[in-house]
Amino acid sequence: MWLPFLGLLLGLAIGWFSPFTVPVEYSKYLSVAILAALDSVFGGIRAAQEDHFDAVIFISGFFTNILLAGLLAYIGDRIGVDLYLAAVVAFGVRLFNNLAIIRRNLIKK
Repeated sequence: MWLPFLGLLLGLAIGWFSPFTVPVEYSKYLSVAILAALDSVFGGIRAAQEDHFDAVIFISGFFTNILLAGLLAYIGDRIGVDLYLAAVVAFGVRLFNNLAIIRRNLIKK
């Protein structure tokens, strides 16, 4: 149960202390990719709490969400429309919904 949180904290620490910078042109892509990844992680935590976690579904959803979000941002850039906002809204709603369910599950236990 604590392994995903440990991995998240480790990833945040590595990202915080690494000298890697992202060019401004790619900031939209990275932001929606991170949001999609967080959505998948919280969905995996929720599934683990509800005892129906499947690693294949988690990994495929993780990469599919990231690719779809990046693709929306890319297509939006090409046609001059901020399509990345659709991914931000969709993943943001799902992220907060999963977080609320995780919180309820922790309180009930």
